[in-house]
Amino acid sequence: MFITPTSTVRPNRPQFLKPSLDSSNSHNRAMASLKDPAQMASSSSGLTFKLHPLVIVNISDHHTRVKSQSQPPSADSSSSTSTSPSSRVFGCVIGVQRGRTVEIFNSFELLYDPSTHSLDRPFLEKKQELYKKVFPNFYILGWYSTGADAEESDMLIHKALMDINESPVYVLLNPLINHAQKDLPVTIFESEMHVIDGIPQLIFVRSSYTIETVEAERISVDHVAHLKPSDGGSAATQCEIPPENSLLRQVSSLLRRLPAIESEKFQDDFLMEYNDTLLISYLAMFTDCSSTMNDLVDKINIAYDRHSRRGGRTAFI
Repeated sequence: MFITPTSTVRPNRPQFLKPSLDSSNSHNRAMASLKDPAQMASSSSGLTFKLHPLVIVNISDHHTRVKSQSQPPSADSSSSTSTSPSSRVFGCVIGVQRGRTVEIFNSFELLYDPSTHSLDRPFLEKKQELYKKVFPNFYILGWYSTGADAEESDMLIHKALMDINESPVYVLLNPLINHAQKDLPVTIFESEMHVIDGIPQLIFVRSSYTIETVEAERISVDHVAHLKPSDGGSAATQCEIPPENSLLRQVSSLLRRLPAIESEKFQDDFLMEYNDTLLISYLAMFTDCSSTMNDLVDKINIAYDRHSRRGGRTAFI
């Protein structure tokens, strides 16, 4: 549960307002300011966010898989530069909060219903139960999605998660490639209650974050960073490898010797070696069975010897 200063009002549960002309206009202005980075409000909660690279890799992998499955292979790559609503992905982010520091360690995928703009709640509870068994110290801190900007339907999902965490965070990954951008295309949003035109509105505000890594993540990220796109071919085809003539001569010599072993003497020697190997295997199996049988007989004799002292029975063998 996030702790916020007294200057910011955070309700434990969302308050749904009756639609009116003034409220819809103020809501539209709130959404317009949300999509304008120049007018985007900054968070005043004072929380420090630490994001692990595993979360970014998981979201990127989730988006790539959904996009590749939803588009036919023959589709033109130039027509898929924009993110359609059907290709958006959703999931939960988990981690820990220590005082004023929120550390996001991992994430998992969720099922989304675009017709109702809601998440599959039984699936969420099942995933939460499974992750709680593996990571007992991790809690659901919020959710993630993909897109260039936060949309109006995102607030409905955000409010639906407030019964799990009264102040969830929203991690947004922009899948559009911008070569001029040097920062990571990841934005973390918090929700705050702002008064717009005399009406309280729950809006998204940007929060700053830092990248926190452990040794295992550094190795994985370094490996991924050195991978190069193949553009339909392997990476080896992008560079010329000088031929090694000595190795090619050895391969050619080995291939020329293959027809020579197709002879009757080779078959006889091969069958003899094969039969000897099977005979050794059978002998080892018989020896093991004999040893097991001897142990069983010794145990039976010991048991009958104890009974013979009481009732006069003789030994089994």
